[in-house]
Amino acid sequence: MRKILHIDLDAFFASVEQRDNPELRGKSVLVGGKPSERGVVAAASYEARRFGVHSAMPMKTAVRMCPEAVIVPSRIDHYREISREIRAIFFQYTDLVEPVAYDECYLDVTQNKHSIPYATEVAKAIKADICSQLSLTASAGVAGNKFLAKIASDMDKPNGLFVIKPHQVEAFLENLPVKKIWGVGPVTEKRLHEMDIETIGQLREISLEVLSREFGKVGGDFYHLARGVDDRPVDPCDDRKSISRETTFAADLFAVEQMKVEIQQLSENVAQFLESEGLKGRTVTLKVRYPNLTIRTRSQTLLAGINDKATIARTAIDLLAKTQAQSLGVRLLGVGVSHWDEENPLQLRLFE
Repeated sequence: MRKILHIDLDAFFASVEQRDNPELRGKSVLVGGKPSERGVVAAASYEARRFGVHSAMPMKTAVRMCPEAVIVPSRIDHYREISREIRAIFFQYTDLVEPVAYDECYLDVTQNKHSIPYATEVAKAIKADICSQLSLTASAGVAGNKFLAKIASDMDKPNGLFVIKPHQVEAFLENLPVKKIWGVGPVTEKRLHEMDIETIGQLREISLEVLSREFGKVGGDFYHLARGVDDRPVDPCDDRKSISRETTFAADLFAVEQMKVEIQQLSENVAQFLESEGLKGRTVTLKVRYPNLTIRTRSQTLLAGINDKATIARTAIDLLAKTQAQSLGVRLLGVGVSHWDEENPLQLRLFE
């Protein structure tokens, strides 16, 4: 059985700003653009979150909800460098490190470099190293697979440590909302609620046959995840040639505006990973699966490498117009970036 950790830095961007500027400690800090320039919240400190503020919220709305907030411009290069320092700590314990974003990674510590027998002790040691070396806190989830570890890391924030032991899996998942299942977004969640399925325990009662009929291939994923089964290994992705994210919808989408919203979310996820690895790609690819299950891709190669969500989303939305999505609808959308501007820094890690 694997021993998997999910490490998530607490309010990363905002915590870095509070660490670097003592005057900000204990205050509601928002990292992002100016309200007058239609800025968006990139990160919110826990003091600000108490007012209901969260990332991706328009800054104008955030300030209205939290008038006392201090707005700090984003320093992406600085956050990226600190993220690399955090990864260096991870690599002291295992080479099986899968970055998800600047502030979160999966680690497989089944065979760790210090021969520590218990994954919980590895998590404690990593959290202590992050605190002592970087003066930051992280929350950790410990479980037998990535799906459970990810959920666990959200259970005790900030600076938490939550463990899900094998015999606890069924009871732990029983009453969690179904949206905790990977792949269940707002559209799928609504469809499940229409089927009177609101918890993972209720989802577990539905047969594989029914889920496959209602949701296609992803229905099989729902069936296994509801039972806490996830066989995907931690992927160090040292030879990755592209970065992509995709989502399958429980109900086919026909509204173009809704498709654009989904593309923007996918683009943001891709951009966050690219930025965390210092990667820039010149080719943006849009993947579309129509309701008849036909898959089409459209790509555009730009003159210079990019890794910002706005350009990725804009390019992908332009590519959407070159498909039959508006007339046929879509079952799946995916956004990817490839053709790195320079040698893949992930590969260089092997020689460091």
